Amino acid sequence: MKDWWIYQGAGTPEERLARLAGKQPPWRDFDGTPDPGYRPPGRTGPAWERTTRRGTGYVPDEAETDAVNTALYLSRPLLVTGKPGVGKSTLAYSIAADLGLGPVLHWPITSRSTLRDGLYRYDAISRLHDANLQQLRGGDAADPPTPPAPDRSIAPYLRLGPLGTALLPQRQPRVLLVDEIDKSDIDLPGDLLTVFEDGGFEIPELARIAAREPRVRIGTDDTFGADPAAGTEATVGVDHGRVQCLAFPVVILTSNNERDFPPPFLRRCIRLHVQPPSTEKLEQIIRQRLHLPAELDDDRRDLVHGLIRAFDERRVEGDLATDQLLNAVQLRLSGAWSDDTERDTFLRTVLQKLTGPASP
Repeated sequence: MKDWWIYQGAGTPEERLARLAGKQPPWRDFDGTPDPGYRPPGRTGPAWERTTRRGTGYVPDEAETDAVNTALYLSRPLLVTGKPGVGKSTLAYSIAADLGLGPVLHWPITSRSTLRDGLYRYDAISRLHDANLQQLRGGDAADPPTPPAPDRSIAPYLRLGPLGTALLPQRQPRVLLVDEIDKSDIDLPGDLLTVFEDGGFEIPELARIAAREPRVRIGTDDTFGADPAAGTEATVGVDHGRVQCLAFPVVILTSNNERDFPPPFLRRCIRLHVQPPSTEKLEQIIRQRLHLPAELDDDRRDLVHGLIRAFDERRVEGDLATDQLLNAVQLRLSGAWSDDTERDTFLRTVLQKLTGPASP
């Protein structure tokens, strides 16, 4: 543990975040104003439970912790590369759980993803459908038509995406996972540059009506607000169509190295390459994820060590993911595949290579 570490550092999450406050570069200082009526999900509820359940089992090494803290101090996105299954996505959940930053906002990338998908969604079709229904009801002589107000009726059809929600002005940052950005269209990394530099963006549909309606409340990517049991939807006020962050979000971009990124994009990221875990780290992961005691009885210790050895031998022949080893250990601890004569079949079934031809 190093004195300057915030993630995995000494003290409570509140103490560590307080140590970080004000230490970002002056050119990464943002001035958004928080909406007192917006309360993002905190450290309660199902979404937070999913984040902590996934994040607390992560075992970062020193290089990973250094990179995360460097990104925190510089308010820069962290581009995490590595083979599938080494825990790139789980790192985002580990940061959120360790620093108590609330549920992770998740943006899974496909070849069709655009910047606007991450920022906000506008359901123009539903708006047109509702306008048509209003006109049909207005055709009844007993029910005089109500003049439509298309500009003022736009708010219910707008919702911030995961990136847009992460950029809402808050005193504590949210964690945003942009998953598998290497699958994106060639333009998306470049399109992200301006948003990452400015720490904000404009919603044109709201900017057009700002003179008449300067503040509009719209939905966020959070399913619920502060009271999940009440089913209250989280909404936030947007002024003059502009979303501007206060604390820059903790942005984790993952890549399986399926493509190269342009130099301007790389220059604005802190880069981390996650290596496949060592034998010692695998044992740590198994103990934490499966909640095993520090001292195992002889049978369980031999079982775990034997499966780690088999995993190490087989991943030399082709890529394997750490969760495959977890599956193997869980099965054996549950009493499945207990017949010694089925060991080879068991290993072929559970530890199938992720690359190259399937095992015979």
